[in-house]
Amino acid sequence: MLAAEFAWLVTRGSWRASDAAFRLLPGALMLLATRGALTGASWPWIALPLLASFPVHLLDLRRR
Repeated sequence: MLAAEFAWLVTRGSWRASDAAFRLLPGALMLLATRGALTGASWPWIALPLLASFPVHLLDLRRR
């Protein structure tokens, strides 16, 4: 679903690919962590995507 949203945002013409990627990447990382939690992954596999989502979110805010 995120890939479809990315394609829609970029092909619609109002967003550049880099802008769309920076806005969607934190959510994708949090979804990855949620999937790990729901499937019983060990805690580092849950913590790493959550940890990575925060600096990407800050970079997105700084770019705007």
